[in-house]
Amino acid sequence: MDHTERETLPEGGAPPPRRHRWLKPVIVFLLIAIPAGYLYISAMQSRGGSGTKQEQAAATGLEEGWPSRLQRRIYEVTVAPDAEDVAHFETNSWKSSSLYLQFTTTKERLGPWLDEHGLGTSDFEDGDITIDDDEAARVGWKFGEGHHWTGAVREEDKPKPSLEVVVNLDDPNRPRVFVVSTTTP
Repeated sequence: MDHTERETLPEGGAPPPRRHRWLKPVIVFLLIAIPAGYLYISAMQSRGGSGTKQEQAAATGLEEGWPSRLQRRIYEVTVAPDAEDVAHFETNSWKSSSLYLQFTTTKERLGPWLDEHGLGTSDFEDGDITIDDDEAARVGWKFGEGHHWTGAVREEDKPKPSLEVVVNLDDPNRPRVFVVSTTTP
């Protein structure tokens, strides 16, 4: 065979396949490195997510409107029918998740709402503020003196959520309800 015969293409017109030994290791590396990088980034975002949500709550306050059906189911909390000034906020961390909820209702609707959540008027104590200062600060609630406050706690075994409820009875016909429902996995 002379030199010119070796350079001619085979009948199909395509050059003979070349072997790239470096291609397989590069593909394997990418198949491992890309998901590992994604997991690392996700973990870092998740790790810092709780602090970011708390900062957003402090900056913007509660979100107007009802919590989603899923949130209400997870935290086993409802809003009284025809409630006004409804707002909520959710925090999540590795240790626990909480739903903050506030609304204004009527004297007639408060009792059935409490019954629905396993609480009665006898569970409440005048002047008792069951939501602590740190929780209240996350969403800008202030339970100061000079108001008619009453509060109760419904403790539950894990993973059922526990409720902390504070009611402002300055206007007994239009009670303002503040709830923190916390679930721990």
